[in-house]
Amino acid sequence: MKTVLRRILSESACLDVPMDTVADDADLYAAGLTSLATVQVILAIEGEFGFEIPDRMLTRRLFSSVDSIAAAVNELLPVKASA
Repeated sequence: MKTVLRRILSESACLDVPMDTVADDADLYAAGLTSLATVQVILAIEGEFGFEIPDRMLTRRLFSSVDSIAAAVNELLPVKASA
C-alpha cells in the first residue's frame, strides 16, 4: 500500500524533493507539501481506493507523513469492505 501512496504523492503532491528520498515517517510538509497539493492527494487517494475520506479525518496531521496516510487508509479499507 505504501508503494501506491508513494506513487500518488509523487504524481500529485509536487514536493520539493523526489519522493524516493522521503522516509515513510518524514514530514511531508517540510518536503514541500502545500494545502493545494493536499487536495490533489485526497482526490487521488479516494479515486485509487474507492472511498471518501471522512471530513473528521481531514486534518494536517493525516497528511504529515506516508505512515500517517497509510494508517488512515488501513482504517478506512475495512469500513469499505464491510459496507
